[in-house]
Amino acid sequence: MTGFVSFVGSGPGDPELLTVKAVNRLKTAQAVLFDDLSSGPILDYAGPEADLVGVGKRAGRPSPKQDHVSKLLVEYAQSGANVVRLKSGDSGLFGRLEEELVALRQAGIPYEIIPGVPSAIAAAAAVGIPLTRRLTARRVQFVTGHDVTGKLPTDLNMAALADPEATTVVFMGKRTFPPLVKALHANGLPLSTPAIMAEAVSTPEQSVVRSTIGGLADQLADAIGGFPALILYGPLAEFGDD
Repeated sequence: MTGFVSFVGSGPGDPELLTVKAVNRLKTAQAVLFDDLSSGPILDYAGPEADLVGVGKRAGRPSPKQDHVSKLLVEYAQSGANVVRLKSGDSGLFGRLEEELVALRQAGIPYEIIPGVPSAIAAAAAVGIPLTRRLTARRVQFVTGHDVTGKLPTDLNMAALADPEATTVVFMGKRTFPPLVKALHANGLPLSTPAIMAEAVSTPEQSVVRSTIGGLADQLADAIGGFPALILYGPLAEFGDD
């Protein structure tokens, strides 16, 4: 007997931002494998008999290996369970989704993908700005701030990331933002380019810092902080009220 896996995007953390379909899948799941950022009140929607298994990865902390997470998914589904794989934001954005899909396909297990509110969209909404802007920001680009070693990726397209007419969103980039800014500046992006760092978006711990890429790089060189964050820079970040 084979079960079924629902990859559910939980959004940025506020349970009110879950989709109706996400809530329905949580209520009927026999097992929920959740990331750290998908825990807390979001798990209140799970049924009382569901197995709740934390499989989240956080930089600098002990975390389960990806092959272990994929193995758990397969084993639960092979037992006949309806499984929810709960990922923060949207599971298709820097969520290690592909590795888990490959494991399910190889095991012949059916699945679905339920979109969630991307954290980048939630961050822009939280600070009251659009991600696009007529005439001056016709392009939005998302980039990860670190590779598998935790360092700034060496193969980033710096010319694209230094485009002053694009809105750039950096995921998981607090530790590597200072060297990223150094590379951006070397590719022509002014240090005065507006920037926003949004931490713990949509949760009670949310905080927003408005600065420039140069100022934010200086701040992060001295102190990182423990909350997950997104960094936005470009022609949009000068908008908005706290």
